[in-house]
Amino acid sequence: MPKLKTSKSISKRFYVTSSGRLIRYCASRSHLLQKKTSKRKQKLRKKLCVNSNDLSNFMHKLPYIY
Repeated sequence: MPKLKTSKSISKRFYVTSSGRLIRYCASRSHLLQKKTSKRKQKLRKKLCVNSNDLSNFMHKLPYIY
């Protein structure tokens, strides 16, 4: 069986913790920041776990991450 290719764009945006959870960053933090409140931008700084319903989609794109 041939090697599976990793999606490089996804591998740069997500990473796995030591407990095995997939971590992502919040969207809407790159531009148009002057109209967003400080509180909203502060909440967007946090990292979030990927929902368990979406994990099956990532397994095909990141075959060697786990």
